[in-house]
Amino acid sequence: MVVVSKFLVPRGYVGITIFPFIFLKYYNLKSNPVLMNHEKIHLRQQIELLVIPFYMFYTIEFVIRLIQYNSWYLAYQNISFEREAYVKEKDLNYLKSRPFWSFVGYL
Repeated sequence: MVVVSKFLVPRGYVGITIFPFIFLKYYNLKSNPVLMNHEKIHLRQQIELLVIPFYMFYTIEFVIRLIQYNSWYLAYQNISFEREAYVKEKDLNYLKSRPFWSFVGYL
């Protein structure tokens, strides 16, 4: 389910996925197929890891990357979940053939 609210999306981002919702900052972003695919990849990742463990791994990896890169942006960009989503976001058929736990290849 897609929810549009500029107040629920953190500053500097246009979308965020918190199972089972995709929050977008602006209504017109619903028609952006690349962004929607990116967020749907995150939904799949969250389902695979049974939601709560996804957030635990995401947070732990973010902290490790933050220490590693000493940059919020670089830490975020290098989280394995984000790397998979960014690499595959333009492949609109990716979720149809995505292997189970494929984010592991981006660790």
